[in-house]
Amino acid sequence: MNDNNQNDELILLEDEAANPRRPASRWPLLVIDDDDEVHAATRFALADQTLLGRHLELVHARSAAEARAILAARRDFAVILLDVVMETDDAGLALVGHIRETLGMWECRIILRTGQPGYAPELTVFNNYDINDYRTKAELTRTRLITAITAALRSFDQIRTIAENRRGLELIVKAVADLMEQHALTQFAEGVLTQMTALLKLPLDGIVCAQRGSPFDDDRDRLYIVGAAGKLAPLIAAPLDDLGDSVVRTAIEETITQSTHQFGLDHTTLYLRGAEQEGAVYLDTGGPLSEADRQLVAVFAANISACFSNLNYMEKLNFAAYHDALTHLSNRSNFIVQLEHALRDGQQGQVVALIDIDHFADINDGLGHDVGNELLVAVATRLEGALYGDCRLARIGADVFGVLGPHERLRPEALTALFAMPFEVGEHLLPVNVKLGYCRLEDGGGSGFNLLKRANIALNGAKKHLSADFDYFSCDMEEHTRWRLDLIRQLKHDFHAERLAVWYQPQVAIHSGEVVGVEALLRWPSEAGFVQPPSVFVPLAEYSGLIVEIGEWVLSEACKAYHVLSPLQESPLRIAVNVSMPQFRTGNLTERVASRLGSSRVPPSALELEITESIAMDEPKTVIAALESLRALGISVAIDDFGTGYSSLAQLRALPIDRLKIDRAFVDEIRDGKGGLFAETIVTLGKKLGLRLIAEGVETPEQAGFLRALGCGEAQGFFYARPMPLEELRDWLAARQARQ
Repeated sequence: MNDNNQNDELILLEDEAANPRRPASRWPLLVIDDDDEVHAATRFALADQTLLGRHLELVHARSAAEARAILAARRDFAVILLDVVMETDDAGLALVGHIRETLGMWECRIILRTGQPGYAPELTVFNNYDINDYRTKAELTRTRLITAITAALRSFDQIRTIAENRRGLELIVKAVADLMEQHALTQFAEGVLTQMTALLKLPLDGIVCAQRGSPFDDDRDRLYIVGAAGKLAPLIAAPLDDLGDSVVRTAIEETITQSTHQFGLDHTTLYLRGAEQEGAVYLDTGGPLSEADRQLVAVFAANISACFSNLNYMEKLNFAAYHDALTHLSNRSNFIVQLEHALRDGQQGQVVALIDIDHFADINDGLGHDVGNELLVAVATRLEGALYGDCRLARIGADVFGVLGPHERLRPEALTALFAMPFEVGEHLLPVNVKLGYCRLEDGGGSGFNLLKRANIALNGAKKHLSADFDYFSCDMEEHTRWRLDLIRQLKHDFHAERLAVWYQPQVAIHSGEVVGVEALLRWPSEAGFVQPPSVFVPLAEYSGLIVEIGEWVLSEACKAYHVLSPLQESPLRIAVNVSMPQFRTGNLTERVASRLGSSRVPPSALELEITESIAMDEPKTVIAALESLRALGISVAIDDFGTGYSSLAQLRALPIDRLKIDRAFVDEIRDGKGGLFAETIVTLGKKLGLRLIAEGVETPEQAGFLRALGCGEAQGFFYARPMPLEELRDWLAARQARQ
């Protein structure tokens, strides 16, 4: 026997070939001594010994330093035979401290040996470092050595069993927490595999999870594999019948049939039940489980079943979180996730298309929400039938669907063609037109959210088109949108900083030249002129809702101006103020106007409210009701920009109005030599309806003369006076009065 062999296996294991999957374990012993004769004597004494049913594995170290190197590589030793005196008098004792405190090896047993009894360790060393035994080398005869090692091994096995049970219970607690976070069956099964591997130290490919009923269709009787690893991983979601291993298949079938755990000689099968679902976990243990391990897996199985019972509800919650309840398509959140995946995968030639149903609100209002919902389901069904396969569908808004797929399949002509045939919804046959907004993946801005946002920008562009029902996103669209948002932000800031102003333009009686009124006009001045013209920032104020607050302020300023200007007029002065659609939609426009006039002591007859023709036609019921109550107070009403809208004569006659304003576009025709046909028509119509008339944008004597000849009573424009701040207007009126 070679004394230099440091890893000396005394016994060959005859039964390894019979069970290659799980070799019989041996007790690992580390012998540390600086005397070669001690190593030889130890090998001789322990030859052919079987202690507590296991053979021994001896590992030898001839110094404390060499032992530290060995322990740095492996720490599974059950017993350490340690010489006290080696390189130094306390080398062995120092090594004990290293083993316990630095390496944290508290389970292994340590037997101290010394050839010099005078160097016995103090009592505190035994207490602090949990030394199992201390002997002089002379005392350790073969019998006493075997007895000491047997006692140490028995102690080690008991300590390790307690520690393993503790670790097992800790794993169970952690496993339950981890499994409760899994909201999908396949993730749950994968978690079970992982936790069982940690609990019993099994290979992953020795575990199979199965359940009764397919997780992917309505088959509720057959057994299906829901979790497997290694060579069995491709069988996930396959019927258990496809599993070639009849032992595994039979074990799972018997466990579910008998509704109980099965503990075999080389495998264990756990039974799971919860939420009207049954399942089983097959474990290839390679041998019978110990009683302690049986108790652990029984506790673990009970906890898995508790998780299993919640899984159905989790999957329903997960479906609800990521799917539309009405159409069962993906919802907006899930669609964004799908867009993220597409961007990450770098899919070429892909686009996002948003499909908006035209006038869907009219269907809800006219036929009811039930019919509207049925239409949405019918649209979803048709889209799924036509685009299933390589496209992803979602409902991302009330009447907006999202599609992700190859551009060739989602071209505007192809999607529009899907809506060529009307939809049969109950007893109704409903024709549907759509608007389409597109964004290519390469234009998506690097995230699913930005991609969807840009497709929506394109959709909004398509809704504004008169010639096409679709639009593709381009960078200038986003720049324009960002510019609009920045402008709205600046407008809000400047308004609240009192940087906006109200200017006034005189309105003149054409025949006498007398000033009969002024129009209050909103301006946004800056040091260099104007920040933006009203044609730009007023629509943005309406879009943002700020126009309601601005409108209140303009009316208040107009009331103040009335008291400044009235003393300069011999005849009553009328102040015209524009009113927007958002102000009508507040529902209390009449009350707010009446309150402002009362608090400012301005007679209602001095106020004229101007609305555009498009506002009058937009929501006629809302507008007409408000105008009637305003006129009942004594306030006059004028239609601004008349002739540019699409109102019919019947609609015009229904409006409670007092005056028509001829739009500047028709007045310009007089100057351009086109004869002023439209201006003449509007004047004639106004007279027939008994309405007073005023022309705006009058800039030349020719235009003024033509309108005078037509019988138009009033005008405003640069020919008479430009819009000006209140102070300038006051001086202008004072100068006119002085010349009279």
